Amino acid sequence: MKKYFSKWAVISLVLVYLVIFAGAFVRLTGSGMGCPDWPKCFGYYIPPTQEKELLFTAGKEYDKGQVIIKEESLLIAKTDFTSKSTFDASNWEKYTKHDYAVFNPLHTWVEYINRLFGALAGIACIVTFILSFWFWKDNKKLILLTFLICVLMGFQAWLGKTVVDSVLNPVKITTHMLAALLIVAFQLITIYAVQKDKKTLGFDRKFNWILVISLALTIIQIVLGTSVREHVDTISETGAPEILWLQNPSLSFYIHRSFSVIVLLVNLYLFAQNKKLNLGFKKLNWVMILLLIEIISGIAMYYFDFPFGTQTIHIVLATLLFGFQFYMILESNSKKNNL
Repeated sequence: MKKYFSKWAVISLVLVYLVIFAGAFVRLTGSGMGCPDWPKCFGYYIPPTQEKELLFTAGKEYDKGQVIIKEESLLIAKTDFTSKSTFDASNWEKYTKHDYAVFNPLHTWVEYINRLFGALAGIACIVTFILSFWFWKDNKKLILLTFLICVLMGFQAWLGKTVVDSVLNPVKITTHMLAALLIVAFQLITIYAVQKDKKTLGFDRKFNWILVISLALTIIQIVLGTSVREHVDTISETGAPEILWLQNPSLSFYIHRSFSVIVLLVNLYLFAQNKKLNLGFKKLNWVMILLLIEIISGIAMYYFDFPFGTQTIHIVLATLLFGFQFYMILESNSKKNNL
């Protein structure tokens, strides 16, 4: 069973990145409240496709927990029952966690697919955890790592619920993103631990420390980026056209934009040092490509009024950048410990 562990560890990482992509697409389309309840969606395991399915219907069999929209409120069925010809309020109770009661089929299914990816990622992480027990004699740390990943995935699911219940609270959204990065970090540690053909790399203490600094800068940029996004979301929700979304930017935008220059310079230094010292960190090529596309997408959003997809590309590439940088730190520290 050991031979399957590495494959499932990679599958779980890919699925987590798909969840990150889906989550970014949810925000792009404004679908965060597409499913106003959790873990079901309007009380269904498979959500409705038409609004009429959420309106009171006479002679219909309702299951406990099923949701309808009535007078701009969400109502939940108290028990299983068949409705009579007229609405009977005693069969229903008001949904009290929030007062958001809007059905948009596009938003609902975008959010639902995001949740499906989350469920698949969770299953993959559980499978990886089970397979880790075959390393009991060789590397017990793998069991702990994969268990922590499962715990974090559960925390992410719970946090996703609180995000919906809070009607997309900015702080909780940022925490949601940081927790995803922590999951990615643990998954990369797990994958690296069982990698058989580790490449021969050079080690330079100064280079190693600046690698860590570059990772910290990326995390700061991601947090600043979520703050900018919250400002944009607030403006866009008023119905203002894209051209006005950054007409009066928040302070976090200017910090985020200026900070990107520091991020670029630090990684250019690492790129140059890697060549100069012949350290062999080929992933730095990908880091520079990702940074270039990040900068281009940022410029496009500001100067060309948020072309479709640029926001999703911007955040997903930032998390990929984090992954490459974190993995290089693992490689560098491994070399350090072997000296």
